[in-house]
Amino acid sequence: MKIYTKTGDAGQTGLLAGQRVAKDDPRVEAYGTADELNATLGMARALGLAPELDAVIERVQNELFHLGSQLAATDPALLPIPLVTDRHVTALEGDIDHFELALPPLHAFILPAGAPAAAALHMARTVCRRAERRVVTLAGLPDQLVSETVIRYLNRLGDFLFVAARAANAHSGVGDVAWNRTLGPS
Repeated sequence: MKIYTKTGDAGQTGLLAGQRVAKDDPRVEAYGTADELNATLGMARALGLAPELDAVIERVQNELFHLGSQLAATDPALLPIPLVTDRHVTALEGDIDHFELALPPLHAFILPAGAPAAAALHMARTVCRRAERRVVTLAGLPDQLVSETVIRYLNRLGDFLFVAARAANAHSGVGDVAWNRTLGPS
């Protein structure tokens, strides 16, 4: 199978059921940003995570493929694709609770910084929030089917990635970097 098809040379791409849309269509923006998030998580994993956290991130990467497929279908119920469901949201909540148990309570805002893998997870968190915004935009358009579960999943994933970044810092022996309110413009 060739990697290039030339079918997108005019600025169009195909959705899962075969419809052709512009490459900047809100649906393509939504699943494209989810793909970008997945690649960012791959970078975090390549930088080295504790095995337990790495396993969760690997699971999330697979779930993001489900989510991307769901977004690439104008009506996911008509296609044989795996869907992100409430059980995926619940699993993320369990992951948040589990990893937070080992972290000191927060008493200040923290900067997206620290160990390289933690910084990559903070970057992933910001990409996740952008994916969430793109999905909300898509869901607000007329005649666009978007599962509310997808929005909840991305919202919870953003929360999880914040905790995951803190956990990665803790595992590497680097503490959270507190925001210093006295630095900056006066």
